[in-house]
Amino acid sequence: MSTFNPAETRCFRLFLCLLAVSSARLLAALGDAPAISYAATPGAFSLAAAGAATPLVVAADEWPGVSRAVRDLQADIERVTSLRPTLVAAPGGSAAVIIGTIGHSALIDDLVRRGKFDAHAIAGQWESYVREVVANPFPGVARALVIAGSDKRGTIYGVYDLSQQIGVSPWYWWADVSPAHHDALFMQPDRFVCRSPSVKYRGIFLNDEAPDLTNWVRAKFGVVTPQANPNVPAGVANYGHEFYTRLFEVMLRLRANYLWPAMWNNAFNEDDPDNARLADEYGIVMGTSHQEPMLRAQKEWDWRYQKSLGTWNYAKNPDVLEQFWREGVRRNRNFESIVTMGLRGANDTPMAEGGPDANRALLERIVEVQRKILREEVNPDITKVPQVWCLYKEVQEFYDTGMRVPDDVTMLWAEDNWGNLRRLPTVAERGRSGGAGIYYHFDYHGGPRSYQWLNSNPIPKIWEQMSMAKQYGADRVWIVNVGHFKGCELPLEYFMSLGWDTNRWTSDNFAEFTQLWAAREFGPDRAADIADIVAKYSKFNGRRKPELLAPETYSLTDYREAETVVADYQAIANKAAAIAKDLPAAKQDAFYQLVLFPTQAGALLNKLYFAAGRNALFAKQGRGSAGEWASITQMLLQKYLGMVAEYNAAAGGRWAHFMDQPVLGYTSWRDPPTNNLNHLKLTTPVVPDAVAMGVAVEGSEAVVAGEASLPRFDAFNRQSRYLEVFRKGKTAFDYTAVASETWIILSSTKGRVTDDQRVWVGVDWSKVPAGTSTGTVKLSGAGAEVAVKVEAFNPVEITRATLNGFVEADGYVAIEPEHFTKRTDAGENRWFKVSDYGRTLSGMKAVAPVDGASATPGKDSPCLEYRMYLISSGTAEVTAITAPTLNFIPDRGVRYAVSFDDEAPQVATLVPAGWKAVREGQRDWEKSVADNAHFGRSKHNLAAPGYHILKIWMIDPAVVMQKIIVDLGGLKPSYLGPPESFRRP
Repeated sequence: MSTFNPAETRCFRLFLCLLAVSSARLLAALGDAPAISYAATPGAFSLAAAGAATPLVVAADEWPGVSRAVRDLQADIERVTSLRPTLVAAPGGSAAVIIGTIGHSALIDDLVRRGKFDAHAIAGQWESYVREVVANPFPGVARALVIAGSDKRGTIYGVYDLSQQIGVSPWYWWADVSPAHHDALFMQPDRFVCRSPSVKYRGIFLNDEAPDLTNWVRAKFGVVTPQANPNVPAGVANYGHEFYTRLFEVMLRLRANYLWPAMWNNAFNEDDPDNARLADEYGIVMGTSHQEPMLRAQKEWDWRYQKSLGTWNYAKNPDVLEQFWREGVRRNRNFESIVTMGLRGANDTPMAEGGPDANRALLERIVEVQRKILREEVNPDITKVPQVWCLYKEVQEFYDTGMRVPDDVTMLWAEDNWGNLRRLPTVAERGRSGGAGIYYHFDYHGGPRSYQWLNSNPIPKIWEQMSMAKQYGADRVWIVNVGHFKGCELPLEYFMSLGWDTNRWTSDNFAEFTQLWAAREFGPDRAADIADIVAKYSKFNGRRKPELLAPETYSLTDYREAETVVADYQAIANKAAAIAKDLPAAKQDAFYQLVLFPTQAGALLNKLYFAAGRNALFAKQGRGSAGEWASITQMLLQKYLGMVAEYNAAAGGRWAHFMDQPVLGYTSWRDPPTNNLNHLKLTTPVVPDAVAMGVAVEGSEAVVAGEASLPRFDAFNRQSRYLEVFRKGKTAFDYTAVASETWIILSSTKGRVTDDQRVWVGVDWSKVPAGTSTGTVKLSGAGAEVAVKVEAFNPVEITRATLNGFVEADGYVAIEPEHFTKRTDAGENRWFKVSDYGRTLSGMKAVAPVDGASATPGKDSPCLEYRMYLISSGTAEVTAITAPTLNFIPDRGVRYAVSFDDEAPQVATLVPAGWKAVREGQRDWEKSVADNAHFGRSKHNLAAPGYHILKIWMIDPAVVMQKIIVDLGGLKPSYLGPPESFRRP
């Protein structure tokens, strides 16, 4: 499937406009049309009112999983209203809520047979349901709210949709989200038809689950009983039915249906014999990870054969492995499963040395044997047995070099572990009956650096990649690695919501989703502010994973980058703390877990690296305060450890261990055993006794020796710059600052320097002569004197009022790509904005029809134009900071083109055709995922100053422009690039 089809994937929201009733406030499930009010409106159906709740009716022959979900609804209604509806098998009284599955509920089937309920819209469909108020459904019953599903999960989703409609969060248990209390609940009478989801299987993988989740499970549910055969060792955390029933429930509330269970040191089927049966009863489709075929966990092998046979190896032990696989599928054949095919080595390693050429025939033989076992043990019609082949890491190379599996096997394409799709189906591959899917990551244990701490997955990035997966037909399975699970609440819910309805969530409504989420969890009053906080902390963590931060990540001297990063993070932490003070007690625990702690912890981590960076810089400059910054860094570590202890004690200690994951101390890809500062080279220099003055200027690491210059001031940007006066010895001293010109403004002209004193320099533009003017600031203190040159540029040929576009300053032009002067589409080839995408403001993404050829500038290439006035001439280097998009289309690279004015466009290649990501030591890939960016560069010759038009042309789809920088010789190193240059649209 190559295009979106709203008729197939969108929930039809057929509802009437409600009469304006001031006392009736509507509630809604996340993203769905509101259907619940808590005051009566004309025609509304009462779920709870006047001290009584309407009975819930489920037929005796209903699926046990549906009956169980209805019991959850019963509890949810009580959570909201304090009224507990009765649960009965047959309707009685004047009103009822009747819930059931077509073909599996005598009540629903009777309504359909008598023409009381129309089920044609969903009959035979996958996971769809209808909700409707029916008059006189049964004798003596005047009205009933009917929820009918096309299948078991369809009904369950309809039940949980009602729970969300009344205000119960899917995270009520996992994040202590308490619903608002209402005395009454009324359902609007409109018929609501929910069609089948956009993605058939939507799953999670509990991977990289230690230490947090595993330690918590061990503390809360104990350990598995050790035994000799198989040799289950002591201390294995009890991932049993008590744990999984909680996980199954939240998955279904999120409309997920597929699970790869915890597997680092566990075996789902053997940890607790009830696990598999309960999964099937709940309606969860089970599988095993990309490395564990045939429904067998690696630990099942290790506990039986590790001592005698070593790790599994089909070339050495084919008979043992075949019997091992046969036992696994036989054990689970009566449960709904998707069987993982193929074989990787133990502990997520390649199957054997030599790569595809040496092992392709063996792997093809393995798949043949596995399918033979499935025919014999599960179904002679193998096409009726859901199977996936996960093309993870080197396994994709087997496919690239010619290995194929039968068409009925789903091709599960894996991204690069960092959220960037490596491959999507071609037109021929989209014709395969098994379809295709995506294995995605919110967490990763591996190179170039593990990231397993807090959420670092902005939802615009999730949308950008996964909506593209849908566009290219990878919509059979979406499964995401969620690590420790807690901490991924927001991105996981977005991932599942997008998989449910890829048309509902678009490139410009991320804020809507986040505000709806915040309003459901904490009420509408501060939802916009809370949404802003969680969006920003996700963005800040996503532009560079917290585990990859270093003292030198953000520039300490240029563009005030590091201090701006720290201030921006601290601002949302402060806002979160202020909101926390105003929230009711019932919301405090949830707010702490979902908003306050992650925001404050992220702010502290950035502050710690800033302090460590200052320690190194100030020691280099000989500042007397350098050692104090080492102490501050150590103090911040202790503060973080105190925050971890506070988290462990929060909510009565309910979530202790979920901050066991270290984030400080990385020296390689492996996570450190504990949080520490051993990776930082903190110094405490010996400070001389003698009094001595030092001076540094903004934009330079050097200490001024006699004289220096500040970066130029200009009448467009109207900058403020700073000088720093500091002591080089132990003794404090007095200083004076004198400006030579009246147009130079100083924040202070004298003071006492005990550590570091910043003197701000500005310009009174009403007093600056036309053209270029110069002056000096003379600093005196401790018997020394330095002169700092100040230059102000105030042109007459162009002014703030007459400028049209951007203007050069400091030798560059920095552009946020959404601020184009002109956008030209070329048929279906176009650029469009992805709101809040990437490292700074947003992204402009190139899009083209699926299977379309590469575009040619000047022919069928859409173009973004940026008008700018340049003070300089000569060589200009254009750097495009783009998304780290990979070459997901076979035999094509990732390219765009650049030109100025009427010159011929230059092609810039971000990723060449045939490039292989996720290879050990692949430095280009490691840098791109660490930076969360590619950097495309081109050089151009501009003959004269004045107005010029920069043009960015599309060649290949999926290029996302994050920032564009035109360097005329003044650009300085930084992580995010300079702040955007002054522009007048």
